[in-house]
Amino acid sequence: MHKFARTLQVWLFSSRWLLAPFYFCLVASLFALLIKLFQHVMHMVTTLIDSSEASVILDILSLIDMTLVGSLIVLVIFSGYENFVSPIDNDQPKQWPEWMGDIDFTGLKLKLMSSIVAISAIQLLRAFMDLKHAADRDLMWSVGIHLAFVVSALVLALSDKMSPHGPASGHNNGHDNSH
Repeated sequence: MHKFARTLQVWLFSSRWLLAPFYFCLVASLFALLIKLFQHVMHMVTTLIDSSEASVILDILSLIDMTLVGSLIVLVIFSGYENFVSPIDNDQPKQWPEWMGDIDFTGLKLKLMSSIVAISAIQLLRAFMDLKHAADRDLMWSVGIHLAFVVSALVLALSDKMSPHGPASGHNNGHDNSH
């Protein structure tokens, strides 16, 4: 039975590599987002002269939104890969972001939630800037969903802070959670 348990453990541990294609697809999604970014910029450039100030601001908010989503994808790729698949060799510190290799699962959850809240806030701001095209019901749902994200992020941050393995406890599993 011991040999079976060891074989099962090795097999289960090796199965983490099944996540690698997911991270590859996230990289591909960055290319898809980049294409949409270029399309949006081309639209902005070709309509800039005739656009209203509110329209330009909405277009800029769209660029900010795409940037935040792209950053979120990169965060998930690097942190998720390193936390769940394999360590990333970052021997060249000048080329790697400061946070790379320092985000544990708790830090990843908090950064993901704060990114989602920021993206939601941008979407909500866009909706309020374009009031003439938004129904009251849609605006109420947008506000409600945004508040749900904010409350979820606050609850997650508080629960992580109060947990015995959270940042306040001094246990950081070898990672610096200050980033």
